Amino acid sequence: MTELPARRLLLVHAHPDDESINNGATMARYAAEGAHVTLVTCTLGERGEVIPPELRHLTGPALGTHRRGELGAALAALGVTDGRLLGGAGRYGDSGMTGTADNDDPGCFWQADVDEAAGHLAEVILEIRPQVLVTYDDNGGYGHPDHVQAHRVAMRAVDLAAERGHRIAKVYWNRVPRSVAEAAFARLQGELDTLPFDKSATVDDVPGVVDDERITTAVDGGAHAAAKAAAMRAHATQIEVDGPYFALSNALAQPLFTTEYYELVRGTAEPGETDLFAGVGEAS
Repeated sequence: MTELPARRLLLVHAHPDDESINNGATMARYAAEGAHVTLVTCTLGERGEVIPPELRHLTGPALGTHRRGELGAALAALGVTDGRLLGGAGRYGDSGMTGTADNDDPGCFWQADVDEAAGHLAEVILEIRPQVLVTYDDNGGYGHPDHVQAHRVAMRAVDLAAERGHRIAKVYWNRVPRSVAEAAFARLQGELDTLPFDKSATVDDVPGVVDDERITTAVDGGAHAAAKAAAMRAHATQIEVDGPYFALSNALAQPLFTTEYYELVRGTAEPGETDLFAGVGEAS
């Protein structure tokens, strides 16, 4: 294997598009700075709701195949070259929204054995040997079964990899500080009549919003705002972008954040931290 750059970042997400919405600016920034950025996506999002009328014929495996293509285009926009599917393409199916019959499908990610799925991720960790891992909190940001399962699998894989010789120095959860979200939605209300979206989402619709004091790290990705927006547009079945705002299939406008926020849950944060790799030496 070709020698990897000194800094290595691993992100674990549930579906194609989650990476661009949550971490697009962060991924683009570190890729541009020469870090090795690896994305592991746990499902192909086969049960996602499709926005464009001309693509609504896509369902099930056909939608998954299409969304895999969208994911490739999004990663290209972010400058990320290492994108993987947990256990290989199609290994784990989309579980659908909370409380639906889809959650009971034995092939869906929600029904996967956590240790088995974490074993697949641990193999990636041992190959890449990242210093930093980013994933969701224990509620998956907003409670979606696949997001919750991605959290469980990621955190278990960190432990499995440590048992086999590689300790990840810093583990972060995706966050948005409440004050930032409230200010962004206040701006959105003043501009809503200029947007193609009729209504606004609310702060409570944004995954991972927490009180400001829980934020340990703010990554300024402003220089990569265009890359993040392009990556989100690449997920055309799922996202509509208009300037600094976007909407999902519910057509509710919400802000597109280019400074991305994190809570360090394993490792040591530097005061006022602005770099996920702060205080970390090179991976061996």
